Amino acid sequence: MSFLDPEPAAWLYFGLAGLVVLFQLALALGAPWGAIAMGGRYPGSYPHHLRGAAVVQALFIGAMAAVVLVRAGLVASPWFDISKSLVWVVVAFAALSTVLNLTTPSKWERRLWGPVTVLMLITSITVATA
Repeated sequence: MSFLDPEPAAWLYFGLAGLVVLFQLALALGAPWGAIAMGGRYPGSYPHHLRGAAVVQALFIGAMAAVVLVRAGLVASPWFDISKSLVWVVVAFAALSTVLNLTTPSKWERRLWGPVTVLMLITSITVATA
């Protein structure tokens, strides 16, 4: 079994998504990590009006991780058939996230989230094409 098999790829995606979810929830709770999110536009803690957006993003990423696990057959779900289509939404979001994180003006965001999103893209494609 290799990293490019769908099961380990799905677990890696899940772990990376968990990291992103925890980061977003920390931002929502006021962690001073704004310099490594949203292009570094809000250094320090997020303004209150953006903290809800961080929660929404955490929920969305959690849902995408669930889709990947279902599509890889690691979680039994009545959603398996629709996961064949939904996983491509995950791939598209991962591709967009990768482009944005690799081109952000924030040097630290590029260094931290660039590799994470590249791995999420590779693993989501692996699961989608399995």
